[in-house]
Amino acid sequence: MSSTNNDRPTAGELVPVKFSRLTRRGVLLGLSLTQLITLAIGGATLIGAFYAGGGMLLAYTAPIWVLAAALTWIPIAGRPIVEWLPIACWWLWRTTGGQLLYRRRIIAPRPVGTLALPGDMARLREYTDPDTSAGMIHDPHAATLTVVCEVTHPAFVLLDPGEQERRVNSWGRVLATVCRSGRIATLQVLERTLPDSGTGLAEWWATHGTPDGSWAADTYAELIDRAGPAGERHATTLSLSLDMKTSARQIRTAGGGIRGAAAVLRQEMNTLVAALRSADLSPSGWLTPGQIAVMLRSAYDPAIAATLERHGRLGQSLATAGPVAVTETWGRLRTDSAHHAVLWVSEWPRSLVYPGFLSPVLLSTGIQRSFSLICTPMRSDAAARDIRKKKVEHISDQAQRAKVGQIEDASQTAEYHDVLQQEADLTAGHGILRYTGLIAVSTPTVEELDAAVAAIEQAAIQASCETRLLVGQQAAAFSAAALPLCRRV
Repeated sequence: MSSTNNDRPTAGELVPVKFSRLTRRGVLLGLSLTQLITLAIGGATLIGAFYAGGGMLLAYTAPIWVLAAALTWIPIAGRPIVEWLPIACWWLWRTTGGQLLYRRRIIAPRPVGTLALPGDMARLREYTDPDTSAGMIHDPHAATLTVVCEVTHPAFVLLDPGEQERRVNSWGRVLATVCRSGRIATLQVLERTLPDSGTGLAEWWATHGTPDGSWAADTYAELIDRAGPAGERHATTLSLSLDMKTSARQIRTAGGGIRGAAAVLRQEMNTLVAALRSADLSPSGWLTPGQIAVMLRSAYDPAIAATLERHGRLGQSLATAGPVAVTETWGRLRTDSAHHAVLWVSEWPRSLVYPGFLSPVLLSTGIQRSFSLICTPMRSDAAARDIRKKKVEHISDQAQRAKVGQIEDASQTAEYHDVLQQEADLTAGHGILRYTGLIAVSTPTVEELDAAVAAIEQAAIQASCETRLLVGQQAAAFSAAALPLCRRV
């Protein structure tokens, strides 16, 4: 993300920002690798038939090269047909293999230390750090170790512009700290709306109220008891994932194994906590395995979330935190007590926007949803190589288009300017991160889900964003959007 402002801002003025465009440039002349392969097959068939005799051979081979041309250029939902083939084939493979259904095996015992989660998340392992009592989630295949921290903060939209700008700059320093580490695989910001169990109002009344037995006090206490479960609250967590492959040397120095990885991750945890406090954010501590279990259970079974919060000792085991049943369809996901749909923020604002541009989505009321921002930091050397590669590709494509007489597109010019801006930001000492925005919507019924998805899409339009439904991969998308485990789609 790069910041652009034509005029020098005065003190206390909020500076608008602009996001880099999503790269849509292909390998050659705007065509992706799959399009080029399909076009090459069709072209080879056409040329071979022409040199072999033409005439009837061209007619016999017409289905091949016509189909290749159709797959290459005919779009469906904004994407060529050939780019839908891998998704459709993978969906067909999972359908025939019975991978779209998950049912908990109640009688069969599970290995100690594993999480009762569906799909490839069954490989995850839990580890409790003896020094901080934090619950750490180990992914042996991806070689990552993840820890979760709950963060509290004041309402950003209610602050004055000067304070908002100061907090935005402070958050930028937090992200720069994550980029400079070189050992962080993923940073996930998860903001959820939860049904309020009434504990917050009850705690406030216990601290500030005067239960003197009067009629006003009794009436107020009764209203709090009734209105609490019908309310709604927001919760924000930060998930930090350690790349155990990149940190292999430090892990060996710390003793090796999962204990050594936990020691290295504790260093990153301390650095992140210090950066958050300097940004006026209040980390309320690293979540224990029991608290992570409650989050997982509440995501799959929203109807039980208020009960789990009211009774603090229920659902505190990661071994039983997963869902009992999961059914995945092409565009939805059904779990224990809710229907879910996951949207991908496919296009961030193209014009200048202020930092609070996501408020229509984050402050939407009456909809239970989870907004997940997955940040993948890039090391400075890797980011510099990637930028140089993009510059060479843009210049080569521009020269190739000039040879064939193709007119330069304004979007291609804008993408090249974004690359130059990223290079300037990297030279100035800023970090480069890749952002992925996911929105998971949960409702009790399918009809309510369709209405809630439409409302979120409209809110995203008000926020100058474009969203798309992640069809054919709802289960993997839900694990990335609603769970604080630094999963990727």
